[in-house]
Amino acid sequence: MYSVKKPSSPSRTGDISLKEGLEALVRTYRLQGKLNEVTVVSSWERVMGKAVALKTQEVYVNKGRLFVRLSSAPLKHELLMAKTRVAELINAEVGETVVTEVIFL
Repeated sequence: MYSVKKPSSPSRTGDISLKEGLEALVRTYRLQGKLNEVTVVSSWERVMGKAVALKTQEVYVNKGRLFVRLSSAPLKHELLMAKTRVAELINAEVGETVVTEVIFL
């Protein structure tokens, strides 16, 4: 019977995990701000709920301001009254302050 030897992995100094490598890449190219903006837009439905998402036509972030275009005037009015809370919920989802102002269109 033959015995199979597993190739030994060479020991390298300075090895980093994939997570650390990606974080370094994001820092180097200063992409964290854009990644946070994408996270805000993609988490809109999860944070605000299905009913609000169905009435939402467009969501985007520009210079710390979250712009939301709604198809329902009553919903727009209701969310205008709670826009500080909306910003808090979105920022809590991202884990840092990305949105400083919410503007309903």
